[in-house]
Amino acid sequence: MNNEILMVSILEQTNNTAVCSVDQYDMLNVNIQANQLIDLVESLKNKQGFIYLTDICAAHYPERVGSEFEVIYHLHNLVENQRVRLKVGLSESEINVPTLTGLFAGANWMERETFDFYGVNFVGHPDLRRILNMDDMDYHPLRKQYALEDETRTDKNDTFFGR
Repeated sequence: MNNEILMVSILEQTNNTAVCSVDQYDMLNVNIQANQLIDLVESLKNKQGFIYLTDICAAHYPERVGSEFEVIYHLHNLVENQRVRLKVGLSESEINVPTLTGLFAGANWMERETFDFYGVNFVGHPDLRRILNMDDMDYHPLRKQYALEDETRTDKNDTFFGR
């Protein structure tokens, strides 16, 4: 199955609300709404052969007002060696997305890691708690709202580090 056929199928599934593009590596990228995630992933898994969830991760774009966070899912059709990337944009005030643990058991730890580093709430997750950081941390370290280094340091010249 090529990207064009898969794109048509995804657009039908999402009532033409998905935004599809193909990147330079011939991977189909699909931007969808959080409420479309479960139905689309279930269709991709059961009807299109995308039976392997490669990765779940997130990104923080503070300059995108109303869509500051993006949860990214990589699925792989092993038979046809085809990959698809799903992206769900979330606002900082509504950082909830449904869990995929009912479809992929491996989503459990990936969602916990994404929660740990970005604070994404996976609604319905059976055990959503920190997985790598300490439980008493009151922040999510990969959000771009913290300085990279101590701004009071005077012993370092940033021009040597490309800044």
